[in-house]
Amino acid sequence: MNKFRTLLAAVVVSLTAAFMFTGCGYNGLVEQREAVDAQWANVENQYQKRNDLVPNLVATVKGYASHEEGVFTSIAESRSKLGGTVALDSSITEDPERMAQFQSAQNQLGASLSRLLSLTEAYPELKANENFKDLQSQLEGIENRISTERKRYNDSVRSYNTAISKFPGMITAKMFGFKSKAYFKADESASKAPVVSF
Repeated sequence: MNKFRTLLAAVVVSLTAAFMFTGCGYNGLVEQREAVDAQWANVENQYQKRNDLVPNLVATVKGYASHEEGVFTSIAESRSKLGGTVALDSSITEDPERMAQFQSAQNQLGASLSRLLSLTEAYPELKANENFKDLQSQLEGIENRISTERKRYNDSVRSYNTAISKFPGMITAKMFGFKSKAYFKADESASKAPVVSF
């Protein structure tokens, strides 16, 4: 009787291990984790494009509104916070606090850019500048792509977090240290692209 129980236990353990290490177990979780990390890289890429566009936008506006120093200072401070306070790598997705810091810094830059774009009402010649119009259009496109990539990132996180929370994935996740990923939670105002008027 003891041999039968031992044999039965060995068979159950073997079948469970075989199931966990197939594409439905460990490999599936690795693929989903990599999908989340890849989507996070897409989010970072769009933010980097926006960050790279800012100096050109500021330089163009400075030519027309050089005495609006408060807006320029705000943008410079927001950009420096992004570079200095939050190290960007995929590990940020596993730490909700770091993710919140990153989002806060991005929201501050977005608010500063909105203030910069609102200067066009006070400077009609700036509004008519072709270079400024082009930069404004690029910024609007980037903001829309940021919103799209954040949604795709959250979709990937939902799928991954669900996989590591359900049986038998949760066993594999605990055994191999798969951690849940943080969602991107933007403020309602931060999720809207800046108003661009021509």
